[in-house]
Amino acid sequence: MTVTIDQIKELRDMTGVSMSACKSALEEANGDMDKAIDVLRKKGEAKAVDRAARETHQGVVAIKTAGNKVAMAALLCETDFVSRGDDFNAVVELLAQKLLDGSLKPEETEVAEVKELVLKAGENIKIGKMAVVEGDNIGTYIHTNKKIGVIVSLEGGTPEIAKDIAMHAAATNPACVSPDEVPEEAVAKEKEIWKDQLSKEGKPAEIVEKIMIGKEKKFREENALLKQAFVKNPDQTIEQILAGATIKSFVRAAV
Repeated sequence: MTVTIDQIKELRDMTGVSMSACKSALEEANGDMDKAIDVLRKKGEAKAVDRAARETHQGVVAIKTAGNKVAMAALLCETDFVSRGDDFNAVVELLAQKLLDGSLKPEETEVAEVKELVLKAGENIKIGKMAVVEGDNIGTYIHTNKKIGVIVSLEGGTPEIAKDIAMHAAATNPACVSPDEVPEEAVAKEKEIWKDQLSKEGKPAEIVEKIMIGKEKKFREENALLKQAFVKNPDQTIEQILAGATIKSFVRAAV
């Protein structure tokens, strides 16, 4: 079939190979972009493929610990099939280890092993959240499906309390540590909804104002780790189980 110049340019942008090689690959693949990429890969011409337009809703989180230092890395991909593969899991474990030993920084996004995995898996694969935390009392939690990881570092307290809080945060997904840290844009969005709801009820302005204050307080506390009811004992808040200790660092990665 005849391929268009736009198709050729798109394939060139994705693979970085020559226009003529892209044209030949598209013709061989009858215009199918994914098959054309495979043609180039088989010929060894496609060194890297930019599949960034594809959404990455699957992946794995890994945590590595050494002494009072913890590293966490999330690696994202398109399908659950790829995320369960040995190669994929080996790379995310490698990322966490490199973070731990300092050979990789949390802000880095270009890693050779990840690029190689993209070519091997044929999917959009990218690095998600990465973090390194150091402290005397650190707790970590990885959910059984490896889709959620949490690190909590305390000033005071114990590693056991930190681990309990990490497990709690994995389950409840708090937006921040304290109520005053809840993003103002999230509060503003909720206020618009509350105003609309209350305006339809015809309540007096002074009553509406009091209700709005109460709703904001509740919203902030529901989304703040310290004020949440502890999942293992709902009669206590996280603030209460800390018993005077403070949360120095709280990092949550989820796929």
